[in-house]
Amino acid sequence: MVGLLKSLACLVLACMIVAGPITTNAALSCGTVNGNLAACIGYLTQNAPLPKGCCTGVTNLNNMARTTPDRQQACRCLVGAANSFPSLNAARAAGLPKACGVNIPYKISKSTNCNSVR
Repeated sequence: MVGLLKSLACLVLACMIVAGPITTNAALSCGTVNGNLAACIGYLTQNAPLPKGCCTGVTNLNNMARTTPDRQQACRCLVGAANSFPSLNAARAAGLPKACGVNIPYKISKSTNCNSVR
C-alpha cells in the first residue's frame, strides 16, 4: 500500500511538472474577461453613464492580455459576451476602449475576427 501511494505521489508530481508550464501560459479565461467588464453592462446595454469601475476593468484586462493568444482569447470572450446581449449598443461597445483611454488592437463587436488579432 505504501508503495502504491508513493507511486501515485510521484505520478501527481510528474504531472504537475509537465502541466505547470502549460497552465501558466494559458490564455485568459472568459470568466476573467467577463468579471473585469461586469461594471460595463449598464453602459453598454442601457445607455447608463460610464462608471469608473468599467474603465478600471478595461484597463486591467488590457494589461493582462499581453500575448497574442491572450488577446485572441479576450477577443473571443468579448465577441461571445456581445452576442449574448441582444440590447448591446454596438457603437458604445466599439468605442469603449477609447472612452476609457485604452488602445486595443481590434474593434469590440459581435462580428470581430479574433483570429486576425495580433
